[in-house]
Amino acid sequence: MARYTGPKTKIARKFHEPIYGPDKSYEKKPYAPGMHGQNRRRGKVSEYGIQLAEKQKAKYTYGILERQFRKLYAEASRRGGITGEELMKLIEARLDNVVYRLGIARSRAQARQLVSHRHIAVNGEVVNIPSYSLREGDVVSVRERSKSLEVVADAVASRGTNYPWLEWDGASLSGKFVSYPQRADIPENINEQLIVDLYSK
Repeated sequence: MARYTGPKTKIARKFHEPIYGPDKSYEKKPYAPGMHGQNRRRGKVSEYGIQLAEKQKAKYTYGILERQFRKLYAEASRRGGITGEELMKLIEARLDNVVYRLGIARSRAQARQLVSHRHIAVNGEVVNIPSYSLREGDVVSVRERSKSLEVVADAVASRGTNYPWLEWDGASLSGKFVSYPQRADIPENINEQLIVDLYSK
């Protein structure tokens, strides 16, 4: 399955929440898509259906493909901790997500593009793999020749939230991945235990 590139509002309506961030279109129609979306009466959703929907929501939110997601889960399950929380930590450590969290990009999709187009460096070395997994202490920066890009300048100028597991240096347009985040600090509304239950079957 290829990465979804269609209307984001449609996906937000599917999951009944703006998973891609503030969305005026979603606010106007916060119900399921389709001509009968507002009046549709669904039967009781099975336990499997609920678990699958939660996994799909996580994949769409972070822009992760199925094979990548399975690999992340497999690694999380090998770690000595709560599998669901370890999964979220690994997802948050992806380079494209950290570029987005630092405010270098306005969205994860834009962050993936910046990484793929070789505008981002890790510890001074260019990395063009969005799924690259960062380690504690890694420094993510905008390449010198890319600092004048309009998309980067606009994103940095409007950056908002600072996250406790990241350190930002506005002067050098770089940020440090200090540590893996605690689950309570990750703002995404995802019930990772449902995902663990799905993969445990």
